[in-house]
Amino acid sequence: MYPTDEFLEEIKKEELPEFHAFMAKIKEQWEFADWGWSQEGNFYRISTGGWSGNEDIIGAMRSNFVFWSLYWCQSRRGGHYIFAPCKDWIDRDVHKES
Repeated sequence: MYPTDEFLEEIKKEELPEFHAFMAKIKEQWEFADWGWSQEGNFYRISTGGWSGNEDIIGAMRSNFVFWSLYWCQSRRGGHYIFAPCKDWIDRDVHKES
């Protein structure tokens, strides 16, 4: 399922999103979530699988300045991302878990 333009605009414009609800909304549209999505507490590890629809969702998330500023932790080559609240990111060395 490819994300609609309306969905992508909604993601870009959502103001101060509640983290888990926002991520649940993303997961509903995420292609290949069965292998490209994991959650451990407040940490979400997602992989695009190179699929353009997932890449577009990441682009919309990145365009949401508030979300990206508060929750983006790490990106790695190959379309791999980690998201968590800033306080959790600071308290935990995610680099050792990669």
